[in-house]
Amino acid sequence: MDKWPIGVFTSVDAGLGVKLEVAHELGIPTIQLHAPAKETRNQENADRFLARLADLGIELTAVFGGFEGESYADIPTVSKTVGLVPPETRSARTQEMKEIADFAKMLKCKVVALHIGFVPHDTGDPLYAEVLGVTRDICDHCKTNDQSLNLETGQESAEGLLQFIRDVDRDNLFINFDPANMILYGTGEPIDALKKVGKYVRSIHCKDGKWSDKPGETWGQEVPLGEGDVGMENYLRTLQEIGYSGPLTIEREIPQEPERQKAEIGHAANLLTELKNKIG
Repeated sequence: MDKWPIGVFTSVDAGLGVKLEVAHELGIPTIQLHAPAKETRNQENADRFLARLADLGIELTAVFGGFEGESYADIPTVSKTVGLVPPETRSARTQEMKEIADFAKMLKCKVVALHIGFVPHDTGDPLYAEVLGVTRDICDHCKTNDQSLNLETGQESAEGLLQFIRDVDRDNLFINFDPANMILYGTGEPIDALKKVGKYVRSIHCKDGKWSDKPGETWGQEVPLGEGDVGMENYLRTLQEIGYSGPLTIEREIPQEPERQKAEIGHAANLLTELKNKIG
C-alpha cells in the first residue's frame, strides 16, 4: 500500500458511513466498514462482499463495531449509552463485539475498532477495573484471530487514553485517532494529543470540528473537512512526524443528506490529495 491512501468510512446497511458505490464513484481506494447487522454477519455475505471489493479494486482496512441503543444526541447521552462502559448492556455487547471480530476475520481484515465509551477518569473507580477487564477479554479474542483492537479517540484526554492502554496491558491494543472528536467532546487540543499518543496510532479518521463555547459540557460542531479547528495541514504533518503512513479515512456523518455527504467527501478527498502532494 502506498503512503497515505485516501479512505472513507462506509456502511453496508445501517450506520453513519456511505455506501460502497460512493467510494467507488469518488475513486477512493480504501474503506473502513461499519459492521453490518447481526443477521447478515455470515460467511456467505462475507464472501459476496469480498468479491465486490475485488471487483471495485477497494481495500478494507478496518471493521468498526457499533451497537443497538447507542446515541450521540449529547455528551451525557453518549456517556450513558455508548460502547462497553454502560454495565446493563456490557455483557451482550462484549459477545457481539467478539462476533464482529469473527466476521472481520471472514473478511480477512486484521483490524477491529470501536468507541469503548466514557472510561472513568478515576482509575480507583470500580467501573474502571470492569472496563479494563472487558477490554482485555476482547483483545484476547482478537488475538486468536490475529487481529488488533483499535480504540477510537474522543471521550478521554490523551493522558487518560495512554493510562488506560498501559493498564489494559495487551500488545494488540492500539488507537484509531479522530482529531475532530477531541474538539467535539472538548477533551484536548488534537495535534498535541496526537503527538502524545502517536506510538499507538494505527488507523485514523480525517474529520473536522469547531469547539463548543462550553467544551466538555456541550457538543462542538462537526463541519466539512478544512473548515474547522483541527488544521488539516498541521494534522498531516504531525502524522508524518509520528511515522503514520496508513490510510487517511474520511468520516462525514450526515447520512440523512446523501448528496451533500457525497459532495463533502469528494471535497475532502481532493483537499487531502492536495495536502499529500504538498507535504510529500
